[in-house]
Amino acid sequence: MPPIVEKPVASRPLAERPLALNQTLTIARLGQRGDGVADTPEGQVFVPHALPGESVRVVRDGERARIVEIIAPSASRIAAICPLFTRCGGCAAQHMDGELYRIWKRGQVTTALERAGVAASVAETIDAHGAGRRRATFHARREGAGMLVGFMSARSHDLVAVPACPVLAPGLARAPDVAQLLANRLGGSGKPLDLQITASESGLDVDVRGHGPAGDKLRLALTEAAERLDLARLSLHGDIVVARRSPLQIMGRAQVAPGPGGFLQATAQGEAAIAGLVAAALPKAKRIADLFAGCGPFTLRLAERAQVHAVESDKAAVQALLRGAGGVPGLKRVTAETRDLFRRPLLEHELDAFDAIVLDPPRAGAEAQVRRLAAAKVATVVYVSCDAGTFARDAALLVAGGYALEGVTPVDQFRYSAHIELVGVFRRAGRR
Repeated sequence: MPPIVEKPVASRPLAERPLALNQTLTIARLGQRGDGVADTPEGQVFVPHALPGESVRVVRDGERARIVEIIAPSASRIAAICPLFTRCGGCAAQHMDGELYRIWKRGQVTTALERAGVAASVAETIDAHGAGRRRATFHARREGAGMLVGFMSARSHDLVAVPACPVLAPGLARAPDVAQLLANRLGGSGKPLDLQITASESGLDVDVRGHGPAGDKLRLALTEAAERLDLARLSLHGDIVVARRSPLQIMGRAQVAPGPGGFLQATAQGEAAIAGLVAAALPKAKRIADLFAGCGPFTLRLAERAQVHAVESDKAAVQALLRGAGGVPGLKRVTAETRDLFRRPLLEHELDAFDAIVLDPPRAGAEAQVRRLAAAKVATVVYVSCDAGTFARDAALLVAGGYALEGVTPVDQFRYSAHIELVGVFRRAGRR
């Protein structure tokens, strides 16, 4: 079925703040978010899209500035792959060559560890972009007579219409058109919308947030739209409007249908790379607890050779995990529980029943659980993180509790963005 295209409303010009001090700066280094950083008598100035060694003329507003002219470009500067780069806020680093990009990404991890006083060997970054990101969130809001749909511009609530995105997986090629049509159908509420679109083995899985409950008439219209767009599943705020096919994801030998809007690693290759690092750190573990387990990307792979107990606060994710495990013959025993590990972390006597702990918390980290781990006797902890800063904080707690940080491997599945994943392996002395 050919895609149905509904043209977006043209993006309005970005509002500019009053700017001061037109001046020339020399960029000394890159910041954590990819901005060029210049040292001035008044302090640091952050210049988006500037590179180390460059001389740039800018208009400045306090500690932030905008490039007017690049007087002396860096040899590391390259042409961006997307015409929307610098307008769309999704990418921060399309202007960096490969070497500078790799140094910057790995440097985010080494810098965070140094600031936390944690000594560790940091491997070279694994490129896990693969075919591209399999999930994207489009934002929509009413502009005049129509709905403007796109991505946020950098550090702004302005929207940039995105007809195509080069970092998305081929399975999301229709996503901008799908988001536009659904936003048009839902635009009558006048509310801002978030449309999360995921590529699955059986088609697009869409969860819309911001609209509120839908009456029977709107649900019928959305069901007809899902049919017309050939969606696998369409949900509103996690409530399934129509499931035409199960939106399956492959996790090891299992097939899993995550709950609507449920967490999923950004790329299929990224998930496989992280899971491989986790498994490689646990060659002899027989009983493993997978904390913040989501819908089971690690549990289902580890269960091919070990008993695994999965703990996750999202009930729908736990149910998806168990359904996935039930469909795979020959797995070791898989158990699961729904539990908020921020409020009710596993206690020492619970943790000590396992040979190893795997944890993959959200960006805030897992301080409450880590404090319990630091007091437990578990031989190995494998910590998967999407935030180098909170990982470093939690790593310092584990080290203070007697663990040694064996090594850290950065994994880049958010190409051109400031985000970096990592896997850290902790061993307690004398235990394996």
